[in-house]
Amino acid sequence: MNKACDVLVVGAGPVGLTLANLLGQQGVDVLVVEREHELIDYPRAVGIDDEALRAMQTAGLVDEVLPHTIPDQKIYMINGDGAILSEVNPTTREFGWPRRNGFVQPLVDRVLLAGLDRFPSAAVRFGAEVVDLTEEADGVVAALANGETVRARYVVAAEGGSSPTRKRLGISFEGETRPTDGIVIDVANDPIGTPHAVFGGDPARSYASIALPHGIRRWEFTLFEDEGEADVEDDAFVFGLLAPHVPNPSKLDIIRRRVYRHHARIAGRFRHGRIFLAGDAAHVMPVVGGQGWNSGIRDAFNLGWKLAAVVKGLSADGLLDTYETERLGHVTQMVAVSLRMAKEMTDHDPEKAAERDRIAAARTPEEREAQKRQAFKPQPRFDHGVVVHTPLPVSKSLPARDVPRLAGTIFPQPRATDADGAEMLLDDATGQGWRILAWNNDPTAFLSAERRAALDRLGARLVQVVPTAQMPWARERAAAGVTVVGDLGGEPSLQAWFDARPVGAVILRPDHVIAAECLTQELDEVVARVLEAACAV
Repeated sequence: MNKACDVLVVGAGPVGLTLANLLGQQGVDVLVVEREHELIDYPRAVGIDDEALRAMQTAGLVDEVLPHTIPDQKIYMINGDGAILSEVNPTTREFGWPRRNGFVQPLVDRVLLAGLDRFPSAAVRFGAEVVDLTEEADGVVAALANGETVRARYVVAAEGGSSPTRKRLGISFEGETRPTDGIVIDVANDPIGTPHAVFGGDPARSYASIALPHGIRRWEFTLFEDEGEADVEDDAFVFGLLAPHVPNPSKLDIIRRRVYRHHARIAGRFRHGRIFLAGDAAHVMPVVGGQGWNSGIRDAFNLGWKLAAVVKGLSADGLLDTYETERLGHVTQMVAVSLRMAKEMTDHDPEKAAERDRIAAARTPEEREAQKRQAFKPQPRFDHGVVVHTPLPVSKSLPARDVPRLAGTIFPQPRATDADGAEMLLDDATGQGWRILAWNNDPTAFLSAERRAALDRLGARLVQVVPTAQMPWARERAAAGVTVVGDLGGEPSLQAWFDARPVGAVILRPDHVIAAECLTQELDEVVARVLEAACAV
């Protein structure tokens, strides 16, 4: 049987399934095809961050994901003697969720797969391998191994680092591959039982020991050039690796053992006509940084709302060019950070390891605190794309201060109250999608009829933010179509955010990125510029 759909997703991994859920929410006809006959059942990623949890919240699946996480999981970087080089333990909630969480990937993948059952426009086919893609003027024809074809308006290849689609298109995959492999050993009935993760920069043999939910512990060890698959299958070899970590390795309940390779590579482009690369198909990075899975989710989150807008006729195709524009820079930073961390913790040169230890010991308290709060992790920041950078307002009603403009960064998510006074996270109080937040003002007072109509077409939500003390008054007088949200005050809060900036309104994209910020009187003009940047039609 031949099929047609709006978007064909190749690969039923976390990126493809997340993208399909986001498209299904928007009523987009999406088909996921996977050459394997079921989901991969072995853990790969072990860390999910706050940005990814917010994406799960947006997809309506965070409550199902959370039971498979360890919130606020602390990481200790230690040397060969067990001395702590640095501690990673960010405890803030800028985006509404813990910044670091251990998790069991196969169980979260199952949540993502089951989530598609909510949408009649979304489907998954296992045992369906794409063997060729032919681009046409108005779509792409995918040939399957069984002789069937699928015609789609757009195709997203999310089938992993060895992506046949990327190779078929002749897209480069520049970077490096570490000369040695690693071994992953997953154990049930955790014999250690502590909640944190340890990365051991032992020049004799680097390793990681990570607590995972549901009583699972993961060990990762570097393999040397003369070690390989045969050694991994040898119990004596594996028990020898584990002997310094547990009293009796032979009594461990080993779930699986696998060899993996460290790559740090980025595709030469993320878009080829109507075909897009996402997740590992577009970029791979060493596991030490714990950002490979999360970077793929960022891809899906960035691309999902844009594909939906174009498919539904709300934006022109040019919007899709901003996917690469926005994602390439940030993922390049993330690959570089992950590679640097991998080299620091897996270098087996004793002199280099000793120098690393000396540098760590000489860190100031301020530097140690920066490490603890994960300041080394680059946050997404878009200079180009669907963002409008406005000049710093000059007014005698504003304090003179030099503050960074935040267009192109992710808007925070404090807790707030909805119109009925129920306390919840901001995205739940306002609803998802495009949003305009105005502090203590009705945004409709600053928007022309033309702009209101354009925002209505996008399904944008107009939000009036007031202190909770004003909620009864504001709710009674709210204009039609305006959502009133109560600010709880304190820190963090929406009032604190607006207090720190010379703006009274902010325009948020569906992926919670700030498209623009401005004074309320400038709102109509700035919205027009944002709509132009979003190729809105």
